[in-house]
Amino acid sequence: MDVATSNRPKVVVVGGGFGGLTVAMSLAKADVEVTILDRHNYHCFQPLLYQVATAELSPGDIAWPIRHVLRKQKNARVLLGKVEAVDVENKRVIADTITLPYDELVLATGATHSYFGHDEWEKSAPGLKRVEDATIIRRRLLLAFERAELSDDPEERERLLTFAIVGAGPTGVEMAGAIIEVARQVMPSEFRRIETRTTRVILIEAGPRVLPAFSEKLSAYTQKSLEEMGVEVMTSTRVTNCDETGVDIEAGRIEAATVIWAAGVVASDAGRWIGAERDNAGRVVVTPDLSVPGHPEIFVIGDTASAKTADGKPIPGIAPAAKQMGAHVADVIASRARGAIPPKAFHYRHQGDFATIGRRSAVMRLPYLEMSGLMAWLVWCVAHIYFLIGARNRLTVAFKWVWDFATFQRGARLITDQRDQL
Repeated sequence: MDVATSNRPKVVVVGGGFGGLTVAMSLAKADVEVTILDRHNYHCFQPLLYQVATAELSPGDIAWPIRHVLRKQKNARVLLGKVEAVDVENKRVIADTITLPYDELVLATGATHSYFGHDEWEKSAPGLKRVEDATIIRRRLLLAFERAELSDDPEERERLLTFAIVGAGPTGVEMAGAIIEVARQVMPSEFRRIETRTTRVILIEAGPRVLPAFSEKLSAYTQKSLEEMGVEVMTSTRVTNCDETGVDIEAGRIEAATVIWAAGVVASDAGRWIGAERDNAGRVVVTPDLSVPGHPEIFVIGDTASAKTADGKPIPGIAPAAKQMGAHVADVIASRARGAIPPKAFHYRHQGDFATIGRRSAVMRLPYLEMSGLMAWLVWCVAHIYFLIGARNRLTVAFKWVWDFATFQRGARLITDQRDQL
């Protein structure tokens, strides 16, 4: 089915994440027709996915229907579909049941987990990029405690109460801190046969330190804080295999019923759709204005783009960068639509890096300031609440955080879609 509704320039945005949604919203006053196409009907606030995975928040607290977000934008529409190809010559996006003609195309399709050539590990070690991933991990986490309560075998109990996290970037660090808090602060009074305080959380990092993108000082603070909480941190340790009963490392084996992958990402298939040059992570190499070389009408942003700053440094795959890219591309498209000279180069402004370690502890790196501890945690809380969409969600998340902080309760501990039977 071909979809076309007006003679205005047609802008097709593939992907409703931070970058794609910013493009669409920034074109609200432009004389263009915007179509946002996504295989999901919602926008997900990925930085808080780990809190869904560890039962701090519910999926609805961090995800919103894209149609609702754009409901007041008359020049925008939302379509549900999965892209299968892009006909670059005829300027058409071909989805499973829809064909969309375009004048300007923005590919903001994000990234997925990279298992470095071992895709068979995904079944045993899920990553954390989607709401579905978070609910899968939550189910496995909670089922591990339930199974341990039922088991009469001490060795099996120990395996069930061992959680291995591969990768010590922000996601791995945040997951490790959250799981150990659930086990040692939330659950002890709720089980009768097991002592949840004996839970082992093992954070495995192939590099020499945790949070390698942060300074050595903040990395050292993070590792010390995690270890004081009870997390076992293993650096300079490479995983050689993952399966349903644990992970193999160069020095031996770790028996663990739950393995979580936080070690790397690879870009979506967008580069293959348009036949563009890609880097080793599958990201599309773009020009300074974020368009594809030879195709000024096609833009690639966010985790899908291999872009660099003016001094040649790679632009990180984080939400603020994707939003800045989206705003820039929207400015270029709007300028073209009104016949003005568009801005030539994208200038990235790094606003800082955050990682929360646990209750009352986080690390923060700003361009001219580093901070750790309680103050960094408070800034982290305020920043994440601010970037949520809608007043209701901001109030809901803020209330849940305050309530959970005061009571050590987590109300989202539901085992749903129980395909994994006890």
